[in-house]
Amino acid sequence: MIALWVVYALAALWVLAALTLVALRWVDPPTTAVHVERRVEAWIGGKPYTERYKFVPLRQISPDFQHAVIAAEDGRFYQHHGFDWQAMEIAAEGDMNGRRIRGGSTITQQLVKNLFFGTERSLLRKGAEASLVPVAELVLGKQRILELYLNEVEWGPGVYGAEAASEYYFRTPARRLGRGQAAELAAILPAPLKRRPERMTRCSGLILERMRQTGW
Repeated sequence: MIALWVVYALAALWVLAALTLVALRWVDPPTTAVHVERRVEAWIGGKPYTERYKFVPLRQISPDFQHAVIAAEDGRFYQHHGFDWQAMEIAAEGDMNGRRIRGGSTITQQLVKNLFFGTERSLLRKGAEASLVPVAELVLGKQRILELYLNEVEWGPGVYGAEAASEYYFRTPARRLGRGQAAELAAILPAPLKRRPERMTRCSGLILERMRQTGW
């Protein structure tokens, strides 16, 4: 009986998450699981915490910034339907060889993870995430997925979203961010609590080259 109730509870949570994705087609999220997780971590650790988070429309984020993030995080964003099997295969080969360069998660997968699951790693989380990715692709579409991701992703301690990151690191709004600055910010996304834009010269150069090869 207890197992049955657990199944019912998990199903209810899945439906709630799916309905939330539907709502996010029109409603901007006030917070995410990652935001809440960081606040709780700071509270438990007794550390000061200031959150910088300002949601802006995609048109107020420079095309160079959008392209740099896609080039860095999900080069086939506009070609796949939520999962990039080619990138997953390359990432798996890198794990086996001990020279992994980038992850296999797509922007859609990262968005779902950040919205609902935070930074926790588990097979249960990966399974729930995978089941919600097709829903996100279906109900949101690529442009809204990109808009949500760019606005909620973590870019430093308490820094969330393109606008906050641009103002925090470069004292400029996201719509005015230059090509080089965009690449530097995109380069810190894999480890935003450890990396700084000014130290990402090599990585940002690779991102700029990917953008050039794509025609951006």
